[in-house]
Amino acid sequence: MTASASSMARTPVADALTAEAPVAHIRICGWVRTRRDAKGFSFLEINDGSCLANIQCIVDEALPDFAVIKDVNTGAAVDMRGELVESPGKGQKWEVRAAALTLLGGADAEAYPLQKKRHSDEFLRTIAHLRARTNKFGAAFRIRSEAAYAIHEFFRERGFFHVHTPILTGSDCEGAGEMFRVTTLPASGTGVPPSGNRFEADFFGKECNLTVSGQLEAEALAMGLGKVYTFGPTFRAENSNPARHAAEFWMIEPEFAFADLNDDMELAEAMTRTVVTRVLERCAADIELFDRFVDNGLIERLRTIAGQSFARVSYREAIELLKTCGKTFDYPVSFGLDLQTEHERYLAEEHFGKPVIVYDYPKSIKAFYMRLNDDNETVAAMDVLVPRIGELIGGSQREERLDVLEARIREMGQNPDDYWWYLDLRRFGSVPHAGFGLGFERLLMLLTGIANIRDVVPFPRTPGNLEF
Repeated sequence: MTASASSMARTPVADALTAEAPVAHIRICGWVRTRRDAKGFSFLEINDGSCLANIQCIVDEALPDFAVIKDVNTGAAVDMRGELVESPGKGQKWEVRAAALTLLGGADAEAYPLQKKRHSDEFLRTIAHLRARTNKFGAAFRIRSEAAYAIHEFFRERGFFHVHTPILTGSDCEGAGEMFRVTTLPASGTGVPPSGNRFEADFFGKECNLTVSGQLEAEALAMGLGKVYTFGPTFRAENSNPARHAAEFWMIEPEFAFADLNDDMELAEAMTRTVVTRVLERCAADIELFDRFVDNGLIERLRTIAGQSFARVSYREAIELLKTCGKTFDYPVSFGLDLQTEHERYLAEEHFGKPVIVYDYPKSIKAFYMRLNDDNETVAAMDVLVPRIGELIGGSQREERLDVLEARIREMGQNPDDYWWYLDLRRFGSVPHAGFGLGFERLLMLLTGIANIRDVVPFPRTPGNLEF
């Protein structure tokens, strides 16, 4: 049979394995995990990525095209037609008895780097173009897909509009300065105008960077649409290699009008618990894989997150808890200092034993757009801290008062003129509003127990790594 000879619809392995009755005519396409030869037969384990499990296909030597079996090695792609029948073997309900076999793409048995053994994560990062074929990474990327779908479902059910904000920006939302510059100017520096302003000759006529956040634009859209959220790539040029940071990552950023900090905390908790619940329900086999081989206790922890209300504590109270807990930390704890991962994890894992929301942070360690509290010392900001990860979500009630916002921008050493349009939102019909940012990859680390962000991103971008 040629590759184009069959017009029969392909059946995903996931559907074949959950069939309720035998199927007389079925077509399975996928990649061979293993081939085992016996007298008069060959047994193929085939996986097409639709689920964790493989399906066994039995190829009889009486088939006219049986001779091709010698080239069907691990890694080869095949197209098989046959009959779905009950399997006499243990651990599987169904198997396929082949009626025709086509080799779509061979794989050199000696050169194919994925064999039937456990490979280290470090090795698999060097062959990221193939690691989706492994059990671990196939499961991780299916969970990634399901989590993204659950997020869209959550916001749609609550009347939020999905909006698209720019990837290229002329402002620094966070004020951290760790941004990737984008330019069309030659690296040699030629073309600089007489004024000496290099960016006048650039594509946009001003300095341009990859965005670290779509928040400011989302706020503008929320001032007309009421409730919006973004879900897109963001970038940070932080030249470090911690396990939780990547140069390119995806952010979910809801913004909603007529809302305060309490509304923000409620939304963040509901979203986290809903997504965890749906992934537990829809990716049970994949989650079980991670619970068994990556992070024992994962399922119990996720069920706790889904089933219990989050703790809430003010920043000031959190500092006192950390000071008096009797634990020695690597980083000092005092009012005015940001919480480090070790502090966040202590609160979520040891003190509360579940996610905790810390709110009302000192203004000195937070961004200009966060609403100043009446004490003139703290802002209406909150972080959601979860076990094993630390900070999962950061958000705040936004500053809606024009004079206060202008003063805060100046305090941060920035020019209010650069934010003229953002300030206009406070000049023309300003309202209380709030929002937060969720790092999607950190959510995936929570859902899978994977400890390194490089292993929840199909093709990670980190300092010194731009492969694939």
